[in-house]
Amino acid sequence: MNVALALILGQQQEIAADIIKDYQYSGATHVLSVSGLHVGFIMLFIMFVLKPIPNHRKGSAIKLASILISLAGFAVISGLSPSVLRSVVMFSFVAIGNHLRRSGNIYHTLLVSILLILLFEPYFLFDVGFQLSYLALFFIVWLQPILKKIWSPRNKTAINIWDALTVSFAAQIGTLPLCLYYFHQFPGLFFVTNIIILPVLSFIMIAGIIVMIVAIFTSPPVFLIFLFEKSIFILNKMIHYVASFESFVIQDISFNFYYLITLYFVIISIVIWLKKPTYKKLIIVFTSIIFYQISLIYTKREIAEQKELIVYNVRKNSLISKRNGQSITLFARDTANKNTAFNSYLVGNFAVLDYSYQIKNVLFFNGNKISIIDSTGVYQTKIQPDVLVLTQSPKINLDRLLFELRPKIIIADGSNSYALQKIWKITCEKKNIPFHATAEKGFYRLN
Repeated sequence: MNVALALILGQQQEIAADIIKDYQYSGATHVLSVSGLHVGFIMLFIMFVLKPIPNHRKGSAIKLASILISLAGFAVISGLSPSVLRSVVMFSFVAIGNHLRRSGNIYHTLLVSILLILLFEPYFLFDVGFQLSYLALFFIVWLQPILKKIWSPRNKTAINIWDALTVSFAAQIGTLPLCLYYFHQFPGLFFVTNIIILPVLSFIMIAGIIVMIVAIFTSPPVFLIFLFEKSIFILNKMIHYVASFESFVIQDISFNFYYLITLYFVIISIVIWLKKPTYKKLIIVFTSIIFYQISLIYTKREIAEQKELIVYNVRKNSLISKRNGQSITLFARDTANKNTAFNSYLVGNFAVLDYSYQIKNVLFFNGNKISIIDSTGVYQTKIQPDVLVLTQSPKINLDRLLFELRPKIIIADGSNSYALQKIWKITCEKKNIPFHATAEKGFYRLN
């Protein structure tokens, strides 16, 4: 039921985490997000239902009004997400163009739909789904015809499979840099997924729309519900089978904004050259590759010069990492229990974990002394630290401790109780000493 709601209406909130993981690993997450594929099915279904109406002036106007009202109603029902709005606005323009007997330029249609959506909701420009859906559609329109010319099969089945492959590759190439930038992973079997799920998905969409419409007036036929249920069951099984080949899912790919811009420069210049090869365009391709290499060198140099200590916000564990360029040393209360925030830190900073130790009472970093007091409440009075880190809710007299140690700043990580942190904060405010609670302000960075 939850997958059905996602496929028909784009409601993903109740889908189990393991099913979401299967769809991510198989490269089929886009199926769960209502987009152009879903809206296109709905438009085709409405046109099929309205086919008996003659195509004279009045009949054409009735068809257009029915399509526009149906698409708008579907957009409202599905929650007006950016991908749905984009698809509904675009297909609405296509329907209006068909009514006026004008074959509009698809690029103009895309630009007008972007303009209209951003005119009413400018923040959609920063929505990941909005960016991915438009890039995917643009590259399907722009790149797929070039890929399609590589091979011209004669068999109808081969033609359909090749069309599905080229569409899939065009969309994947167009969204690859953005997916690496946001998600840092790449599903290697995305083309297999798109080929095997397309026939089942087509049936699910048609059956789902029929069930949804019939359910408004009366109970749908049992056999139709049975077929609908079994088709979703088969779809999930196929997705799970593809996702089970985890070795084909490349994860934890470090990718920054410089890579994003320069890689798109490379892809766009290559496509422009492939459309009509010339010497000048080839020079631009090589220039774009040089720019990408410069971004690699600049990033490597930038990382090599960075040094920082991080105190993470973790509830049941205490994590502190020291970084020197790409090299990371981790200090943790439980070294076996790595936190997702720490893994994200490694990926985001092109870093590698070199050493992992049990957390110590005293650390030294870049000329700063860091004293760590855990649940035992034990500390050394001889060392006057620059930074004092409190972990695991130590039972201490903070007034006396501040008088003895005189630290410049107090850090309380997420392993401390909320009540103690409130008391410590008040004490530090009275003593005019900065207090940083990671549960309130996030991680603490010492450069």
